[in-house]
Amino acid sequence: MSVVLRAEELRKALRLYLVMGSPNCGGADPYEVLEAAIDGGITMFQLREKGPGALQGPELLALGARLRRLCAQRGIPFIVNDDERLALELEADGIHIGQEDAPAAAVRERLPNMIVGVSAHDLGEAQSALAEGADYLGVGPQYATRTKLDAREVQGPAVLARMRAGGIQLPLVGIGGIDATNAGAVIRAGADGVAVVSAIAGARSPREAAAALRTLLFP
Repeated sequence: MSVVLRAEELRKALRLYLVMGSPNCGGADPYEVLEAAIDGGITMFQLREKGPGALQGPELLALGARLRRLCAQRGIPFIVNDDERLALELEADGIHIGQEDAPAAAVRERLPNMIVGVSAHDLGEAQSALAEGADYLGVGPQYATRTKLDAREVQGPAVLARMRAGGIQLPLVGIGGIDATNAGAVIRAGADGVAVVSAIAGARSPREAAAALRTLLFP
């Protein structure tokens, strides 16, 4: 279990954030997809094993352990989505929670040495997450997405600008429907990085897709 990154280190780690589980890989081995994405330049990884065909129990733990080891070997922060027990079992670097999950303050108390990321959709949610001790915010949906079936209404990059104008200085990562055609607008609006799913995990070449995004955003 790692010590929480300082804000400036976290901003750099959030630059190209791959969020993925086995259902997002189109039948490919998630380990191979992640390895290729790391080769291409992703800077953080979140295991989000949700959707049709998602693994559970021992199978999920086994997959998580493989991906955790790979991230540790390659120096990539490893985050678990919305599962404190799994995060502890895998000795993850952090956990990401949504607005419908446990309060950030409670998660921070139980997992004091982990990065705590929180999803936020407007300035009010961002202010609440800041007060509760969030380390970074995942802001969106930036654009329409088919990856998250229960996604809220599209916010667009303007929500990032509103958060910055409202005094939110936490590291921010845009998420939701982001690809090479629209990622630049997310960064220009105030995000420190972009979180992507299908733009990398669903690409014919995850390595090339990651490299193209990395070069586009942070040449």
